[in-house]
Amino acid sequence: MATQWQTFPIEFKGGLISNLTQLQQGTGAVGSATILQNFEVNREGGYSKLKGFEKFSNTTVPGSGPVLGLKAISPSKVFAARRNASNFTQWYYSTGTTWTSMATSVATNGDKVRHTTVNLDGNEKTIFVDSGNYPGVMNNSANTVTYMTASNSSDIVGATHVAFFANAAFYSKGNTLYFTAPLTIDDFSAANGAGVINVAQEITGLAVFREQLIIFTASTVKRLTGSSAADFDVSSITDRIGCINGDTIQEVGGDIMYLSPDGIRLLSATDRIGDFGLDIASDPISKDATKFLASTSNYCSILFKEKAQYRVFAYIESEQKQAAKGLIATKFVAQGASGISWSTTAGIKAHIADSIYSGRQEVSVFANEDGYVYDLDIGSSFDGDPIEAIYESPYMSISDPQIRKTFYKLTIYAEPSGNMDLSLNTKFDFGSATNRSVIQPPTQQVSSTGEFVSIFGASNAVFGERDPSDPTIVNTSWADYDAQKTYGSFGGELDSKYNLNLVGSGKTIAMRIADNSTNPTFTLDAVLLEYAQNDRQ
Repeated sequence: MATQWQTFPIEFKGGLISNLTQLQQGTGAVGSATILQNFEVNREGGYSKLKGFEKFSNTTVPGSGPVLGLKAISPSKVFAARRNASNFTQWYYSTGTTWTSMATSVATNGDKVRHTTVNLDGNEKTIFVDSGNYPGVMNNSANTVTYMTASNSSDIVGATHVAFFANAAFYSKGNTLYFTAPLTIDDFSAANGAGVINVAQEITGLAVFREQLIIFTASTVKRLTGSSAADFDVSSITDRIGCINGDTIQEVGGDIMYLSPDGIRLLSATDRIGDFGLDIASDPISKDATKFLASTSNYCSILFKEKAQYRVFAYIESEQKQAAKGLIATKFVAQGASGISWSTTAGIKAHIADSIYSGRQEVSVFANEDGYVYDLDIGSSFDGDPIEAIYESPYMSISDPQIRKTFYKLTIYAEPSGNMDLSLNTKFDFGSATNRSVIQPPTQQVSSTGEFVSIFGASNAVFGERDPSDPTIVNTSWADYDAQKTYGSFGGELDSKYNLNLVGSGKTIAMRIADNSTNPTFTLDAVLLEYAQNDRQ
C-alpha cells in the first residue's frame, strides 16, 4: 500500500520567543523563532532581513572618543558633537561631505547629549543638554549653536534631560525640574511664570505623553499635569519600578517603551481616564532581555514610525562591532504588550542615535566611537560588511511527539528583492548527538533564480542591456538603443517558491535558515513540510 503523505504548514509569525521550553514553543507557537537575528517581523507578514547602514559622510566628525551628540535635521543635513583636542564638546554640521564647526562648549565635562525640538518663532530650534554644561540651543536652519549662561540661571548647569511641555521648557538636574516662563526656553524668572519642582528622587528621563509630562526615576514613574505654574501638579503612576536609562524612552504606536530593571516595559493609557498599564513588554524574550540588561549600562534607542518599530542598542566601546547587540520590537496592535513581536540585531554598534520625519521620508542615523555618522535602514550591507541573518525554529512535534515521522519535502515561500542565497539546516529530535539512530541531514542551499535581474537604485545596479552573445557585457550606451531593445527588457522574474527534498526521520523537527551576505533584503513567508507518519513503536 502506498505511503500516505501529509502536509504541515508553518507560517512565519510570532517573532522571537525565549520564555518557553522547546516543546511548548514548537507546539503552541509554530512559526515563532528561538533565534531571529537581523530579521524584523514584517507587519505585512513574515520575517524580513534587515536593511543595512551606510556612511552619511565619508569623513569622520573631528575629535576623539564616541560621538556625544547627534541630531538629524533632514535627509541631507546632520548636526553632531564630539570632544575636541582640548576635551571640550564641539558641534559640527554636515550635508554629506565634510564637517563644519559651529560652536564649542564652555566646560570640559559634557557627556552624551539629549535634546528636544521646538518652534516658537517660526524657526525650528533644538534645545540640548549634556550633563555638564549649560543647556544649548541649535538653530536648525541657520546652522548655529548658542549656550545659555549664568544670566539665564546657574541652576541649570549640568542639566541631564530636557522636554517641552505646556508651552514651557523643562530641564532636569538631580531630583529637580526647572521650568521656564510660558512660551520661552531660557527665561527662568519666577515673576514671569517660571518655577522649580522637586520629585524627591534623581530623574532618569522625561517624556511628553497625552497632555502629561511623564517623569521617570530609577524606581518611580510620575506625571505632571496642568497648563502653567499656577496649576502644575505632580502625581504618582507607580512607586514600585521606574526607568534605568532615559536614552531608551520612546513613544511607539500610542505607548511609551523604556528600559526598567526587569526588562523593557510599556507605559500605556487604559480605558479608565487617568489610569495606566505597566506591562513588561519583553516577557516573551525574558532570557534575551536578561542577557541584554546584564551586558552594559550604556544604551541608545531609535524609533521607526512607519514600521511601528522600536530598536534599542547596547553599547560597549571596547567591543568589536560584529558583537554589538540590539533588540527590535514591532507593534501590531494599538496598545499593550500582547501585540508586540521581537527580534535581535548583531553588528549595529550605536552609542547615540536619532530619527525624524522629513516630508514623507523617515531619516535614521547613529554613531559610535569610530567618528562616522551612519544612515540606518538603507542598503544591503553593514557599511560593506555582510549582514548575518539567522532564523531558527523551535523543535516541532507536528502531531504526537512520541510518533516518528519520515520527512520527504520542504517548500519555502519567500519574497526576494534580488539575489538570494540561503543555507537551510534541518535537525531531528532536539539535535541529539547520542542517539545514533537519528541521522541529521546536511546543509542545503536555497538560491533565487531569474535572469538578468537588477534592483533599481542599488549601488551595484547598472542600467543597460546584456549582450545575448556574451551575458557578461552590459550595453549602457543610449546610442545603441535599437540594439538594446532586441536584447530584452530591464528586470526579470524571481522565484517565490523553493522546493527541497528531505532525507531523514524523527519525532520532532527544527529548521535553521541563514543568510550571511550583502544580498538585498528578502521576506520569509511560510514553509510546507511533507511527511508520512509511522506507526507507534
